[in-house]
Amino acid sequence: MLLNEDSIILECELKDKEEIIRYLANVALSTNRIVEVEPYVQAVLHRESEFSTGVGYGVAIPHGKSSVVNHAFVLFCKVNDVDWSSLDGTSVTMVFMIGVPEQDNTNEHLKILAMLSRKLMKEEFRTALLNSKTKEEVLSIFRQYELN
Repeated sequence: MLLNEDSIILECELKDKEEIIRYLANVALSTNRIVEVEPYVQAVLHRESEFSTGVGYGVAIPHGKSSVVNHAFVLFCKVNDVDWSSLDGTSVTMVFMIGVPEQDNTNEHLKILAMLSRKLMKEEFRTALLNSKTKEEVLSIFRQYELN
């Protein structure tokens, strides 16, 4: 399962994109998804410098491929109106961070991105996540929309 309770952050007061990426990388480290923070952060920031991962609808999907990633993962974090240079100019309220091992040749991150993108196109899915109050509720929404 890509998402579980320890990969959900319901409240994050940080207001800076890079701070949020670093914070989530530390969550990934503390939950054994990665073995070292800085190489993963650099991979995500490098990807971010190529093209913003603020995909619109108040959503950002920063992602990185790195040798320090133990296994593919998704972290979900609710934030308060963060400027992410989004494609539609809106501020971000939800961040989905994806990590995959560098040696992964299955394009796992592209599969995860595609799966998330399909679901995030649905307004009711985004609204349900934004209104969620507990980690259990988030997991239930993901199950309802077949993301786990």
